[in-house]
Amino acid sequence: MPVIKILPHPEYAPQGAQVEAPAGTSICEALLDNGIAIEHACDMSCACTTCHVVVREGFASLNEMDENEEDMLDRAWGLEPNSRLSCQAILDHKDVVVEIPKYSINHAKENH
Repeated sequence: MPVIKILPHPEYAPQGAQVEAPAGTSICEALLDNGIAIEHACDMSCACTTCHVVVREGFASLNEMDENEEDMLDRAWGLEPNSRLSCQAILDHKDVVVEIPKYSINHAKENH
């Protein structure tokens, strides 16, 4: 079972975290199933960017991005070349390391 290592984030994982999830699971589902309450305002339908993550290791092991995800990512805060929407990033059999950006579009609108 692949392991997702989450780098420290002040709100979601202050000390960092590590979770396991079966291949075929989205990163967002895996985090939520393991008590890491990442934002997902559109209920994982690829209609917002609140679940944006940066994949620091294991990017190539994830499924390919479709055009809809690419279009949505253009709106994400802190976009990087290895950015993905965690609701669309499906785990394969390799471990990944993800960083949850400090802000999301929701936080920006709410002045957090």
